[in-house]
Amino acid sequence: MDKKRLYHILEWVVAIGAMGWLVWKIAVYDDYASLWAGLQAMGGPQIAALVFAVMLMPVNMGLEAWKWRTLLPMSFGEAQRQVYYSKLAGLVTPWRLGEYPARGVLMETQSDKGQRSTDLWAKVLSMGVVGSATMTAAIVIAGAVGLAFSPAVRDYLGGSYLYSLVVVMAVLAVAYALMPKALSKFAEVNRELLLISTGQSFVRLLCWCVQLALVLYALGAISNSQFTIYNSQFTISNLFVYYLLVTVTPNVPVAEVGVRGAWAIVVFGSMNAALAGVLLWGINTLLPCIIWPFLRKND
Repeated sequence: MDKKRLYHILEWVVAIGAMGWLVWKIAVYDDYASLWAGLQAMGGPQIAALVFAVMLMPVNMGLEAWKWRTLLPMSFGEAQRQVYYSKLAGLVTPWRLGEYPARGVLMETQSDKGQRSTDLWAKVLSMGVVGSATMTAAIVIAGAVGLAFSPAVRDYLGGSYLYSLVVVMAVLAVAYALMPKALSKFAEVNRELLLISTGQSFVRLLCWCVQLALVLYALGAISNSQFTIYNSQFTISNLFVYYLLVTVTPNVPVAEVGVRGAWAIVVFGSMNAALAGVLLWGINTLLPCIIWPFLRKND
């Protein structure tokens, strides 16, 4: 069996495993009654907000593809295929560690025979480190600023969390300083690329926040009057804080839905917010997984 056929088999093993996990997760979810009640309570504006949130899913994935092809030059279509497929691999690996290797699997199946496999994988994994670090940095920076405008959440988290956040930011700063030299043997990484990738990550984070606000509004967790920079019940900064908490909370994909729902209650103070976290997870994770088979190349 040649190596390319082996990679195709691995590609489908990951896809089938992820689809099976999604089916199981949907089957065992125990709060469909509340979710259905929230959907039934929606009026025209709320339905429009939910539809818009769903329409932003391909924009969200497109922004990640834009960033990925900046790190590793390729066509936008190929970057899209790799990004959608990596969603499947992220589901079945702890802390989403399989996302970038999954992109490498697709690159391996499409690579020219003249390119050494070791060189390709070194580039993919090196740029995966850059992509993860810049996305994490964008979330942590925006979330840290958001905490300054979210006193209730800040008080709930306590001083120990803030100290931990300072440590995380220090680690990221050291990583930014060391990455260009540390990865120089495997890929071309410089400060300009890090800044561009970080900027692209901020744009994607903004897309997430818009989606979250729309879903919160659709399910009645926030109202028209609460879309302000500062409000005793809701702040726009809380959106960034929510993604900070979801990102830095240790979890594996099996528990991710519960983690998102729990932090949504803490940040937004509503059971409907927990439903919004679950629903947004479905939009940005379930839908891309379903769409991937229609995007893959039939070799």
